[in-house]
Amino acid sequence: MTETSLARRTDRWPGRMAEWFDIFVWPSLTSLFEGDRLIRIEEKHEGDSLVISAEMPGVDPEKDVEITVRDHILRVRAERREEKTTDEDGKHRSEFRYGTFFRAIPLPPDAKDGDVEASYRDGILEVRVPCAPVVEDTAQRVPVTRK
Repeated sequence: MTETSLARRTDRWPGRMAEWFDIFVWPSLTSLFEGDRLIRIEEKHEGDSLVISAEMPGVDPEKDVEITVRDHILRVRAERREEKTTDEDGKHRSEFRYGTFFRAIPLPPDAKDGDVEASYRDGILEVRVPCAPVVEDTAQRVPVTRK
């Protein structure tokens, strides 16, 4: 297919496909990936460590959070269970909210999988993954011998 035929094909329906995508496809994908099921994270490098901060309000880190490292992938899984019951004016009302949340984060090749540390404070889970110090690769001259 040449460039001109591709350009002509997209010129025929300039906005219809984009409109269809925005109306029908993106809302469902957004709710799947950005809804309550995906843990929101922030990754940054501090010194020789990769620091991953994850929003996890309302969970008990000792009971509800599971962190594993396998095949150079950090997996964070959490389960939130929330139950509210009120009795007012002879009326009983209860609300339940629960769900499982998951995130898989590929680690850099120089990450040390065995030394991962995690801490939880004020609804934020912080995972520290030590990485090997970056050493600049310098070229080494290889002598050539005459035989």
